[in-house]
Amino acid sequence: MFYNPQQYRIKDEAMVPFIDSEEIFDFINKTKNPSRELVENIIKRSLDKNRLTLEETAVLLNTTDPELVEMIKNGARELKEKVYGNRIVLFAPLYIGNSCTNDCAYCGYKVTNKEMKRSTLNEEQLISQVKALEETGHKRLILVYGEHPKYNPEFIAESVKTVYTVKEKNGEIRRVNINAAPQSIEGFKIVKESGIGTYQVFQETYHKETYAKVHRAGKKRDYDWRLTSLDRAQEAGIDDVGIGVLFGLYDWKFEVMALIRHVNHFEAVYNVGPHTISFPRIQNASNLDIDKSNLVSDKDFTKLVAILRLAVPYTGLILTAREPAKIRDEIMRFGVSQIDGGTNIEMSGYTKEEKSAQDLNSEQFEICDTRSLGEVIDELVENEYLPSFCTACYRLGRTGEHFMEFSVPGFIKRYCTPNAILTLSEYLEDYGNDEIKQKGYSLIDKEIEKLGKHGEIVKTKLEKIKKGERDLYF
Repeated sequence: MFYNPQQYRIKDEAMVPFIDSEEIFDFINKTKNPSRELVENIIKRSLDKNRLTLEETAVLLNTTDPELVEMIKNGARELKEKVYGNRIVLFAPLYIGNSCTNDCAYCGYKVTNKEMKRSTLNEEQLISQVKALEETGHKRLILVYGEHPKYNPEFIAESVKTVYTVKEKNGEIRRVNINAAPQSIEGFKIVKESGIGTYQVFQETYHKETYAKVHRAGKKRDYDWRLTSLDRAQEAGIDDVGIGVLFGLYDWKFEVMALIRHVNHFEAVYNVGPHTISFPRIQNASNLDIDKSNLVSDKDFTKLVAILRLAVPYTGLILTAREPAKIRDEIMRFGVSQIDGGTNIEMSGYTKEEKSAQDLNSEQFEICDTRSLGEVIDELVENEYLPSFCTACYRLGRTGEHFMEFSVPGFIKRYCTPNAILTLSEYLEDYGNDEIKQKGYSLIDKEIEKLGKHGEIVKTKLEKIKKGERDLYF
């Protein structure tokens, strides 16, 4: 497919779709049984921080030799260290409302599911949830909304503004990301003015026939409206967007290729790639009604995550609590840069006094990693990952093209590591017990040694944090 950026730019909220299934399958079919030399050369090109082409991505997808697959995973690990260091950004999802007008076969929120307990947080309930999250140490949230007319741009903007006003002791939310229905350009402008971070819209599946099959009714049934949603966000001035696929609806190799084509599109038209790529797998849900023949095995899942890291070196990869702790711990090694911790997706779930068995009639899908934020941080530190609550890039305008300037050549690590250290210190001082403080500061000392002369500047800021100052960053 020859890209003419103007052809694929939004005009009057309409544009030419940019996913060509025939093209994708052509690349997959012509790259089967790749040689060792070819695979090695592609990995080397990625390690030089070059984004891979569709054909190169297809080669890695078609690699089955266990030794070469392990080489792909090792390359992904090395690349992540080069670009982002060993830091892992932490966030929590907060569900605002689960009303929905769509009938999506894989989702517990579907309008035909009469067993779902519907609710929408009012202002008082929203503030209560945010306080509960702040009391555990969270600084970054993603607000999640069902697709319903009452969750309009004004409603979304108002909820974002409310979250930013909540301060509990030293706690505050410094970045609010959004996962909500596609909007018009004007709608996105309203949401942008509230001060959001990243706006996520997942295509779920890029395969048009499968998309029509699983989206049986509602506005979400419009494939092209959803596919072009983040173009409208770009036109509205939101240059920080997240894409994703729900793996298990269609062939996973096709979906990975389509994600890379979506990245191509953003770069060609807007000179900026997606800030994040997500890759959730289907989990159990209330009244789940899907063909399970395309479910992705753990073996293929770990491989596809490593390939995504190599294919798009600069983009953040988000791994969620849909996956069990064992799988999360394994996959984090292959280039993941963001995870959630202490996750609860039940409406008003963060203020429940006791943990109880998940009620799928109150949640969108089953959560498989129910560890608390403290437990997640403890394990990250134990494995010498650097937990981070950093929000500096967003707040200093290092988004869109500015983020690309730092992240594509791998310079973003200069900011990621020092800011991760500072936010971890805040967490240790405000929420950590003696044991995690000892382990956390031991890790911080090791990381500062790697910073050379810049470590002295970090040490100065650390002393200020220990004396009570907060929100220090580079």
